[in-house]
Amino acid sequence: MRQAISETTDASSRTIGFIIWRTKQILDDCEETPAVLLPSRATLYRLFDKLAAGTHATGSARTRRSVSTRPSGPFGEVPASAPGELMQIDSTPLDVLVRMDDGIAEKVELTAMVDIATRSITAAVLRPTAKAADASALLARSVTPETMRPGWSDALRMSRSVLPHQRLLSIDERLEHSAARPVIVPETIVCDHGKVFMSRNFRASCRYLGINLQPAHKATPTDKGTIEKTLGSVATLFAQFVAGYTGSNPDRRGRRLEDGPLWSLPELQSLLDEWIIAVWQTRPHDALRDPDAPRHAFSPNEKYATLLQSCGYVPVPLSGEDYVELLPERWQAINAYGIRIKYRTYDDRELNPFRRQHSGVAAKKGLWEIHHDPYDVSRIWVRDRQGNRWITVFWKHLRRVGVPFGELAWDRACEQVPGGTEEQIADAAAALLRRAHDGPAPEKERPVKHSRRDRRVAARTRATTTDRALPDPPSANPAHEDEADTDLAKVIPLGLFDPLANPWRRP
Repeated sequence: MRQAISETTDASSRTIGFIIWRTKQILDDCEETPAVLLPSRATLYRLFDKLAAGTHATGSARTRRSVSTRPSGPFGEVPASAPGELMQIDSTPLDVLVRMDDGIAEKVELTAMVDIATRSITAAVLRPTAKAADASALLARSVTPETMRPGWSDALRMSRSVLPHQRLLSIDERLEHSAARPVIVPETIVCDHGKVFMSRNFRASCRYLGINLQPAHKATPTDKGTIEKTLGSVATLFAQFVAGYTGSNPDRRGRRLEDGPLWSLPELQSLLDEWIIAVWQTRPHDALRDPDAPRHAFSPNEKYATLLQSCGYVPVPLSGEDYVELLPERWQAINAYGIRIKYRTYDDRELNPFRRQHSGVAAKKGLWEIHHDPYDVSRIWVRDRQGNRWITVFWKHLRRVGVPFGELAWDRACEQVPGGTEEQIADAAAALLRRAHDGPAPEKERPVKHSRRDRRVAARTRATTTDRALPDPPSANPAHEDEADTDLAKVIPLGLFDPLANPWRRP
């Protein structure tokens, strides 16, 4: 029966009757064991209750797998005595529906990072689907002060909190109008083996910022129990109070949540940021009790202010070039026509000296280092190692599309135009985004009913572009632009996201 119970670890949940049946099969298959006279059914049930205690053999399959990965001995914990000495990062679906464009209601993913020494949530990002670029942006947000936003109460200012604002302001001028959230520079980050954190981009971002990345053991959530518990606390302390809360599983989900009032993704992100500052950072935490005064539980802000007396603070200002460094990278050749990525051609006059040339990086066979933003395909950045600079290269057919969009919309347009040219795919992407912008038309004016997948792609694309800063584009046209196209109609300038204009500064 112990063998039959152990076989249920990775299997689907079954009843006690199946375990007893499986026990009989194991006895019958064993040639060395003579015929065994089994006791009564009631006795077998009592035996199962003793042997299966604490294994969840007939309960939740998820809980059963989690219990099986726990270590047999006492739990250990790596001590952390300074802010940023040890941090943990993870992603999980947030149990809240978000209203996207065209009426689409979907759940989003929450990626957050917590400091072990102070239990501070240094950054949290909501996205339709977590990508490596989001994890890299999380690192930058952790070392960047959270600026006060319109509508926030003055009580959330760092100057009104327990944090030593005046002492920190003399070191870092960015804290003058910041909110009461600690700025913590990570030294070591523990993560799981998800593709977002094991990606080449996230590991390169950690190396660039001097962060030691420590992957946990596979299928061992106890190696990063703090962030697991923190994400669970976000669900119980924040998510269940938000309109559109779905519950942790389908058994807890209400009816017709899509028809009720729902927040948009930027609005929910702002609410989450405000909740972290107003509630989480000021809430007493049981893990932050002082051994000399165990009855007093510190809040994350109070613990940070206490540790700051002995650990100090060193600001890490980030520039626009640092933002480009944290974007996903790829290595390609610069051909006579420019650079081609997923049927998109990027070209500029500044690439003329480097066309069909060796980059000087022998380890990459002479290919050139290129960084790109998965949420904005309008431009890429090429590293010029000799000039120690980044070259901004625009998409050749940029003016065919009226709004910024990302890889998700482009991939969907490629599916709609199989074997099409670059111009046809660009027009298909523009049509997809135009439908998302116009919204649903009246029933009499709807010539074609678009698929739910088209609406979902358009909604997710706009959810990751509406909150980006869009300054005016440069006056120069991208290289190799067809001059005849500009004479047919008036060209409306497209607002572009300029990372070299200090993107970390929030209004």
